[in-house]
Amino acid sequence: MESDEIDEAGLERLIPLFYERVRADAEIGPIFNDAVADWPGHLERLVAFWSSVMLTSGRYKGSPMAAHLKHRSRITPAMFDRWLTIWTATTDELMSARAAAALQNKAARIAESLGLALFFRLEDPVAARGGIN
Repeated sequence: MESDEIDEAGLERLIPLFYERVRADAEIGPIFNDAVADWPGHLERLVAFWSSVMLTSGRYKGSPMAAHLKHRSRITPAMFDRWLTIWTATTDELMSARAAAALQNKAARIAESLGLALFFRLEDPVAARGGIN
C-alpha cells in the first residue's frame, strides 16, 4: 500500500462526497439515513477511521463491527457490493490511481471482514445429519 499519496486533506474531501453519494443511493441510502442521526459527527468519525486505517494515525476510537451488527437485520451481502461500487467510483474520481487502488483494496478487505461477521454461519454438523440419535 502506498499511503504517501493519501493525506488528511484528501480524506476530508473524499469521505463527505462518498457518503453524500451513499445517502442518495436508492439501494443503500435509506439504511444509512435511518442509522445515522448526526451526519457531521459521523463524517468526522469516518475520516478518523480512514486516517487510522490508511495513515496509521490512531485517531479512530470505536468498533465498526458493533456499529454494523446493530443493523444486521437490514443489511444484505449485495449492499456491500453497492457500497464498494460507489467507493470505487468516488476514489477513482478524487484520488490518484495509486491512492485509489490502496483505498479500494483496504475497503474490499474491510467489507469482506464485516460481511463474514454479519452473514457467515457454520452449519451445525449434528443438525445437518438430522439430529442426535
